[in-house]
Amino acid sequence: MTAAGKIADLIRETSSSLPEDVEAALRRSLRREAKGSPAAVVLKTVLDNCAIARRRSTPLCQDTGTLAFYVSSGLRGRVTPSVIKEATALATLRGHLRKNCIDSVTGVSHDDNCADGAPVVHYTDVPGKTVTLLMKGGGSENMSRQYSLPDAAIGAGRDLAGVRKCLLDAVVNIQGYGCAPGILGVCIGGDRATGYEVAKEQLLRPLDEPPRQGDVAKLERTVLREANTLGIGPMGLGGRTTLLGVKIASRPRVPASFFVTVAYMCWACRRRTVAL
Repeated sequence: MTAAGKIADLIRETSSSLPEDVEAALRRSLRREAKGSPAAVVLKTVLDNCAIARRRSTPLCQDTGTLAFYVSSGLRGRVTPSVIKEATALATLRGHLRKNCIDSVTGVSHDDNCADGAPVVHYTDVPGKTVTLLMKGGGSENMSRQYSLPDAAIGAGRDLAGVRKCLLDAVVNIQGYGCAPGILGVCIGGDRATGYEVAKEQLLRPLDEPPRQGDVAKLERTVLREANTLGIGPMGLGGRTTLLGVKIASRPRVPASFFVTVAYMCWACRRRTVAL
C-alpha cells in the first residue's frame, strides 16, 4: 500500500475509533456518576455512540475537525504535504471526513478538505518513522483561550498559583460548551503563537501516562481534581465529570510577557499513530 493509502486508513481509524485511554476515562467517569442522572445518561450515550462508530467504521462525530499531522522528520522525503493532501482527499471521497474546509475570504468550500495550509502538517524530532493525527472539532477549538499575566480581573499573578486561577477560570467560562467532559492542553509561557501550538501538542499525551513528578505535574492533578468539583458535568448538565484530563507543558518567555494558553479538547479526543 502507498503512503497515501496508509494515511487515508489512519484518517478513517482516527475518525471512527476513540483511543483506548480516552474511552477508559469515560467509562470510569460513568461509574462515578449517579445512576440515571443527566451526567450518566450523557456518558452512556457517548459510549454507545463510540461503539457504533467503531463497529461501522464511520465518524464518531459529525464535525471531523481540523486535521493536524505530526510526521517524524525521518519521513520528510516520503510523507510530504502533497502526499497528506492526497490521503485527505481520498478519505473525504470515501466518506470518512465531512466537507469541512471553508475559504475564509470567499466562503467557498474546498470539498476535498485540501487547501493552502489544510491539512496542517508538522515535522517533529520524534524517533522512528511515524505519523500521528490529531482531529480537533470546531466546538472545542472555539473554547480555547489565552491569558496574559498578571490578570487583575481574576486575581492571577505571574506564578503557578496564577496559572491555576487561569485554568479554573477557563473551565468555569466554558460551562460545558465544546462538548464536555473535556481535556485541557496547556502551555505556560512561550509567545502567543507557540503557546497555542505547544498547548495543542499536549493533547497527544495519553490520559493514562505514568505519573510525573514536579510542580507542573502537581498542578495538573490539582486542576483536574478542583475542576471536577465545580458541578458543571457532561455537556454542562451537572455531575462529577467536567474534565477527563489536564496536560501542561512550559516554554521560556521574555520578561515582558507571561502567557497561559489553553487548548480545550472535547471528549472526542481523536488521535492515532501509524508507523510507515
